[in-house]
Amino acid sequence: MTQYFLQNGEVILKLILAVFLGMLIGAERYLVHKEAGLKTHSLVSMGSALFIIISEMMVLKYASIGGFDPMRMASQIVVGIGFLGAGTIMLTGSRLRGLTTASGLWVTAGIGMAAGFGLSSLAIISTVLVLLILVLMNIFEKPLLKISETKSLEESEVK
Repeated sequence: MTQYFLQNGEVILKLILAVFLGMLIGAERYLVHKEAGLKTHSLVSMGSALFIIISEMMVLKYASIGGFDPMRMASQIVVGIGFLGAGTIMLTGSRLRGLTTASGLWVTAGIGMAAGFGLSSLAIISTVLVLLILVLMNIFEKPLLKISETKSLEESEVK
């Protein structure tokens, strides 16, 4: 058992980092009662890291054949997450909902890819920036939303 962890320690750490960073973003989404939370963001991040790790392993395994490019898998992750994100976007009345959730899933996939490629610093810095964006923009949006709602009410009363 110890031998397994010694041989695969780097892979395990990449996956754990991806899960942890995805959980951080998912926790923020969960706390503000959004559609995709801890589990979804963790799975997206870990899945992205997993596919990158598999891609790298296949390149190493079949290096003698040539033609294997780990970026092919990365590009397909982006396409797949785009499809998943599109499913979170809904038109409710005249408002689009779920765009932040979709973009959060998209960037979480990027963070998982960075972790999978072993770019830990990039993954961590990106997670911090995502959390800053989500938390700070939420704080700044509340007063703007009140102004917008007040203006809309005034315009509807004039009509």
